[in-house]
Amino acid sequence: MPRAVLSRTLLLTLIFFGAEISAGSAQVPALPGGGRTHWVVKQPEEIVRWLLFDPATVERQLPSSLRFITVKELAAGGVPWAAEYLAATPSRGGWGVSFFEILRAGTFTIDAHAPSWPQNGAVAMWFARVAPADAGTDLGLGQPFLVLGFWLPDSLYAADMRRSGHYAEYGDVRLRRARGGKWIGSLNIDGLSVSAECTPTGPVSGGPQSRGTQALFPPATSTVTSVVRIAFAGHREQACTEDSAWTFRGTHPLARGVWLGPSTFEFGYELIGGAYRR
Repeated sequence: MPRAVLSRTLLLTLIFFGAEISAGSAQVPALPGGGRTHWVVKQPEEIVRWLLFDPATVERQLPSSLRFITVKELAAGGVPWAAEYLAATPSRGGWGVSFFEILRAGTFTIDAHAPSWPQNGAVAMWFARVAPADAGTDLGLGQPFLVLGFWLPDSLYAADMRRSGHYAEYGDVRLRRARGGKWIGSLNIDGLSVSAECTPTGPVSGGPQSRGTQALFPPATSTVTSVVRIAFAGHREQACTEDSAWTFRGTHPLARGVWLGPSTFEFGYELIGGAYRR
């Protein structure tokens, strides 16, 4: 896709995942009371890329209370990259918008319990932007996302996460920093193999003023029913060089997605969260 279509506007519109920008404070926003768990992530390092997907490939995972936000909807709302993309590729106006990331962290605990990480062990996530199916429904605190995939390389921990209200599955996920500052990530599960690279370059954006909240809804195909609400502050990002390669292979719906813009390296924030009953 021409860079004129997927320019820095895309990153400014999407990459902060709905971050709330405030002046000068790195304090993590407060979460509501009543959380069943306490999730903490500190010292994260992650590589991220946005992509479009065909909703028909994941329709079973969409709860009846939610709908996917589409390219056509964003274009009608005045989002420049979406309007340009729709004009160039009208057949994908009904496609959804999502991001995929591979993350490692100095601290990753739920109720003070951490996974048993293999060498270079990491977490992979595929989240789609959603909205309430009924416009009058209040989904609560945080920009809503549907968790289409959350994988980590500890099957017992993934099972514990599901029991405590956090959707997760086992997957062989790795992320390492190679010579020259390049980050190399991978995900391998049945039907899907992902390899991703990012060499950070240029100025760092974000910082103490970057903070926000999200609500993570489990897929309808899961036994998990809780909503995970998270809050973060101190998010920083850096562009990846244009030769940073990403490859998805297999029959999984994620492998059929279409990339949106360049990848980014993101780091520096602190995140808290918890599972909440609906």
